[in-house]
Amino acid sequence: MVVQSLDDVVHQQLMVSATAEKSSESKIAVTANGGNGAKSAEKKLRELSEEGSTMPPRRSSARIQALQKAEEELLARKRAEGVEEKDNCNDEVKAGKAKKRNRKSSSDGEESVVVEVEVVSPPMKKRVAYRKGKVVDGVNGNVKVGEVNGKEGLENAGGGLGEKSDLLKVKETIRLFNKYYLHLVQEEEKRCGKAEAERKAAKKASKSKKGAPPEESKTTAKRPDLKAVSKMMENNEILYPEKRIGNIPGIDVGYQFYSRAEMVAVGFHSHWLNGIDYMGQSYAKAYSYELPVAVAIVISGMYEDDLDNAEDVVYTGQGGHNLTGDKRQFRDQKLERGNLALKNCSEQCVPVRVIRGHESSSSYTGKVYTYDGLYKVVNYWAGKGISGFTVYKFRLRRLEGQPTLTTNQVYFTYGRVPQSLTEIQGLVCEDITGGQEDMPIPATNLVDDPPVPPTDFTYCKSLKVAKNVKLPMNATGCKCEGICNDPTTCACALRNGSDFPYVSRDGGRLIEAKDVVFECGPKCGCGPGCVNRTSQRGLRYRLEVFRTAKKGWAVRSWDFIPSGAPVCEYTGILARAEDMDSVLENNYIFEIDCLQTIKGLGGRERRSQDGDIPANLLDKYHDQCSESVPEFCIDAGSTGNIARFINHCCEPNLFVQCVLSTHDDLRLARIMLFAADNIPPLQELTYDYGYVLDSVLDSDGKIKQMPCYCGASVCRKRLF
Repeated sequence: MVVQSLDDVVHQQLMVSATAEKSSESKIAVTANGGNGAKSAEKKLRELSEEGSTMPPRRSSARIQALQKAEEELLARKRAEGVEEKDNCNDEVKAGKAKKRNRKSSSDGEESVVVEVEVVSPPMKKRVAYRKGKVVDGVNGNVKVGEVNGKEGLENAGGGLGEKSDLLKVKETIRLFNKYYLHLVQEEEKRCGKAEAERKAAKKASKSKKGAPPEESKTTAKRPDLKAVSKMMENNEILYPEKRIGNIPGIDVGYQFYSRAEMVAVGFHSHWLNGIDYMGQSYAKAYSYELPVAVAIVISGMYEDDLDNAEDVVYTGQGGHNLTGDKRQFRDQKLERGNLALKNCSEQCVPVRVIRGHESSSSYTGKVYTYDGLYKVVNYWAGKGISGFTVYKFRLRRLEGQPTLTTNQVYFTYGRVPQSLTEIQGLVCEDITGGQEDMPIPATNLVDDPPVPPTDFTYCKSLKVAKNVKLPMNATGCKCEGICNDPTTCACALRNGSDFPYVSRDGGRLIEAKDVVFECGPKCGCGPGCVNRTSQRGLRYRLEVFRTAKKGWAVRSWDFIPSGAPVCEYTGILARAEDMDSVLENNYIFEIDCLQTIKGLGGRERRSQDGDIPANLLDKYHDQCSESVPEFCIDAGSTGNIARFINHCCEPNLFVQCVLSTHDDLRLARIMLFAADNIPPLQELTYDYGYVLDSVLDSDGKIKQMPCYCGASVCRKRLF
């Protein structure tokens, strides 16, 4: 049989889609916009991610007054152009914490050499950064349309002000799945902890009494990933609930899933166990094919008769397989269900999505699944398998005109992780930390000639304190012993809303972003292994600083980082924000606005509800209710850690989280960076600096601009 070209297949699907759209009775979504369920899911996700965008009032300092003057001039221009200001704008640019630094850039308009695809992080804090003594605000990471200067500003903002990209919809759906997943992991950990406590109690009771020990009750292990998918189905939050032929919007060749459940959540493959996903007779009104037809298959080595040669695949049909995992056939297969669907694909030239699964010790599920593109079922036959039973086999061939195949016993698409220093290309420094961290952080430079390492800073693992700042040590501790495991009695858990903010899985993961996380501290009875000390354990992943062509230095990980995992703390010199007024060209100032965010001052979007934060911690700040500008900041200009090298992205894969442990002063919270998504090895780590366009002024009060080279699908094209 002759293999159709990709263009022919796409044309064929467009004709089928057009036919289906004419059917008024059809409930199946075959257009690019998806069905009603997808729209509902998008609406829910949009409601979860939208944030306020009101500019906060300023205190009367020289730098604030300069910005106010510029804002007034900008407002006058907008009024003259007939631009209407609105308090709550629906077309917002998603952004996050603001942090600035000098980046060597050119004005030739070329795209960055390092182009990553990230997802917008959880709602972030307001961030104030400095440039030539002027204040730049990232109000909840949002930019109002009215804050962009006229038509030119809207054009410069790029895709950030338009409709969400398909990729972003996919990423936000996976983030929603991860949120449900971690909540359910926490429930499962509680169940297991309770069962273990009951088992120990029963064993202890049996020793005090003569006789045989009581039988241990068998409890079925729960699957948090499957429960998360079920919850999304119940809430109509599956991105593409109806099955589709061909590619899925937002999922390109090389996209990786970290569980079968993630595929179900997006609608890429509708079953977490079956290898063949197909359309049944319920799709007869939407498609003119003879049904069933297959839409996707997963190749993961579960059948003993599979043969995978990358471009050509011999795929064993479904049925008669021992599900215990020994890959043996124990009965004949029949030409029905998925097998019949693949046979119909062969006869009708219907393309099939192929996903390959590989074992991966660095993935939190133990496997990674890579989309390898569309394949055509060339032919099929029945024969005796290795175990002597009849099996159906299908030969699939990859369609031409698609991106280069990425999975041929390769786990990740971003390159090969070095196994030793000798394998690192462009090495300019073996360890920028000078041995301060538990693991070295090398620096590489393949851009400059001659290559140079990072200079003009001193690495510091922990936060330093300025002479005129005094850290309080007034935190009260819990009375737990060993580790904290009962949120109803742990004082620290009660301050987090009567539950622990972390789960133990994968070394500790934050379930969701919060206004502030209260961790156990030096006055607590628990030890360093307590789950509520997750962010205090230092670096857990092998990081690398590398040089880029237009963005200066950047950071990437050699290890897989699961969503919610702590990446690093932002360290430097803890100082008073007012002391930074006279500092010029220091773009590493990170202001701590934990208190302002909790109070919702200046239009900041709160993460917590009223009552979530202990009242006794907020009462002492009542006299500062009108103060929307943070009092303290972290200066990483001359001294800092790995966080100072992390770049901006309009679709970041990290988010900022305030943490308290050694004291209760919200104004002096620690700043942590957590993974917003499952991050594969060698993907650049980024968070959103949250600049408001046209808000950076030079010493003469004139607006400065800098292009953004993050390469994100919704890049605003300008950093500020």
